[in-house]
This record gives sequence, C-alpha cells and structure tokens, in this order.
Amino acid sequence: MACKGANMEFFLQLLVNGLSVGLLYGLSALGFVMIFKSSSVLNFAHGELLTIGAFLFLVLVTWARLPIPFAFLITLIGCFTLGFIVERLFLRPLIGESLIYVIMLTVGLASMFKGLLLFVFGGNLHTYPDFLPEGLAIHFGAIYVPPVYVASSIIGIIFLLLFGLFFKYSPQGIYMRSVADNQTASLSLGVHVKKVFALSWAIAALVAGMSGIVLGIINGTNVHEISAIGLKVFPVVILGGLDSIGGAIIGGIIIGLLETFTGGYISPSLRDVIPYIVLVFILLVKPYGLFGLVEIERV
Repeated sequence: MACKGANMEFFLQLLVNGLSVGLLYGLSALGFVMIFKSSSVLNFAHGELLTIGAFLFLVLVTWARLPIPFAFLITLIGCFTLGFIVERLFLRPLIGESLIYVIMLTVGLASMFKGLLLFVFGGNLHTYPDFLPEGLAIHFGAIYVPPVYVASSIIGIIFLLLFGLFFKYSPQGIYMRSVADNQTASLSLGVHVKKVFALSWAIAALVAGMSGIVLGIINGTNVHEISAIGLKVFPVVILGGLDSIGGAIIGGIIIGLLETFTGGYISPSLRDVIPYIVLVFILLVKPYGLFGLVEIERV
C-alpha cells in the first residue's frame, strides 16, 4: 500500500510540474501563432526574443538593481517596443515579396540577435536573485509545487485571460482577428493591415519576453539554452494547429506533460525526443494539427 501511495504521489507531482511547464510553453507559442495568423510568417527568431526578454530583466534586476515589479514592467515595455521596431525596420519593406524572403529574414534576425547576446553576455549561465517567497509554494500532502511554478502558472493564466478579453472585445483585437481570417476583406472594410502586423509583432515580442523571464527564473539564463527552448514552440504550434490560439495552449500542455512524464518514468535524456515522436504520429492522423483549420483549394 505504501508503494502504491508513493507511486501516486510521484505521478501527481509529475502531473503538476508538467501542467506548469506546458502552460508556459503554450503562452510562448501564443506569440508565434499570432504572427502566423496575421501575416502567414514563421518567425524563426522567436527563441531569440525569449532570450532578449530574459537578459533584459537580468540587467535591470542585477545591474541596475531596480525593484522586481518595476523591472518586470520595463522589460515587457521594452520587448513590446522591440517588436514594433523589428516589424517597421525589417518586415514592412518586404510586404508583397515572396514569403520565403520574409522567413529567411527571420532566420537572419535570429542569428543577429543571438550573436549580439553572446557578444555582450557570453555563453555562461546567469541566475536571477532569489526573490520569490517560499510562502508562495503549495503543499498537497507529499506533493510540493515550488514557488517558481506557482508564479509561472499564475502569470500564464492572467495573461491568457487578458489576451482572451483583448481579442474578443477590444477594437484592435477584433481587427487582428479579421486580418487573420481574410486580409483582402479586411482591407476592403478599411482595416489598417500594416498597423495590425506591427501590433502582432509587438504583442508577440511582449509574450516572448515574459516567457523568457519565467524560464530564466526556473533554469537561469543562458543564451544557447533559452534560444533553443524557442525551438520547442514549433512542435507546440504544429501539434495544436498553426492558426489556432486555443490549440497553442493545448499543444503546450501536451508537450509539457509528455516531457515531464518521459523524464520521470523513462529517461531524462529522452524527454526532448519523445514529444517529437508523438508529434509525428499525431500529424499522420491530423495533418493540420489538433485544432488547425483545414484548407481546401478549388482547382
């Protein structure tokens, strides 16, 4: 009986950890999906935007010694502004060009950002000061939820609710949804598509920066590791559906649970492999992802 109880506690601990990590993956993927929905662009610089947010917060907290809430707010504002700048300087001149040019531009931006980060911070691991109170932790019997997972879950849920309200009720959110559904029809109705593209990139950068902060709190900040985590956005959004915001969240939770249970029950070395294997099998059955829109072309 004691063995069964211990096994159940271990299972529940992995379940809680997987849900926390998966929610963070889903939130990170949300920005990727927003860009794809509004402009059909695969943003290969997403991981580097995560890294920029993590290191900007690190600079403000450890070097500038700003209070944590103030540093968090400035980081989000800085990432939001960076998204606007990237769209205005690099993406907007390519409007009307072949999609492959835009995608390759994001690959170039990823290399440029990563090179600049390595030049300034190097490839070492940097850690944030321990500012989360232990009282934030949650105990369910023998199940322990660390403060960082509690904080990441709370932040993720709050932002998901805010984005849900934004897309459903705000004029800009409605414009973004209309452009995502049909750019031509939106133009005919007077929607400023260029402004929608800029806002999409700005919000995506904000979400990426916030996700980078949480990842930095969990694992510390390292240019190589956090930018590589950005690659996990791809199985998440493909699994959920490239054009589905809700699917990004579900896909993130599925990937987080797969990683956690694989590391706990099979082998930690396989936790980064199993999600991709499962992804392949799911796509054999659902090529557009679990919640992706099936496109049918008439010829």
